[in-house]
Amino acid sequence: MDALLTALDTALRTLFTAHHATQPCPTLADTPTDLNPQEKRLAAGLMRVNHVGEVCAQALYTAQAFATKNATLRAHYTRACAEETDHLAWTEQRLSELGARPSLLNPLWYAGAFGLGLLAGRLGDPVSLGFVVETEVQVGAHLDSHLQRLPPGDHASRAIVAQMRDDELRHADDAQKAGAVDLPQPVKEMMRAAAKVMTTVAHHV
Repeated sequence: MDALLTALDTALRTLFTAHHATQPCPTLADTPTDLNPQEKRLAAGLMRVNHVGEVCAQALYTAQAFATKNATLRAHYTRACAEETDHLAWTEQRLSELGARPSLLNPLWYAGAFGLGLLAGRLGDPVSLGFVVETEVQVGAHLDSHLQRLPPGDHASRAIVAQMRDDELRHADDAQKAGAVDLPQPVKEMMRAAAKVMTTVAHHV
């Protein structure tokens, strides 16, 4: 019952409250960001997608922590979830600075990601960790693509995305060391296709 209440509390906090980071938002000191309207729209769309990714990360880690019976692994997922809260707060702040809103479909994204995390967790800890590895590797590649697409002068967004990429790849490495198995290639391709749908829709809605 405690685990269920914790999962419910995390969902409500993720979807309906403002978020506060424990680490300062990454910045490039003495490097101002000055964007024209077109660049602002592009940056806002990309940062909205990144915010959705962090909403999904909260759901995935919360579901996997709920599913595992291993107390050490549950603590691992909980720590990663807390670090992802920093990302959630940074992207939320940047969206506000750009005069943009988060995705209107965040409850849907959260529910879908929670279901996937719960399924991965029910398949056993090695599979669940393998799901983390593949998710974070794909997210890292996705963030690299955003660094290519963000306006060159958007130093604020670029600093956030670069730090997020480094953190996500570290999470993948941590999960690998914790005993992850390599997922079958068809599963990886399905995950990639689902992420493509989410990122395409979230860019606009």
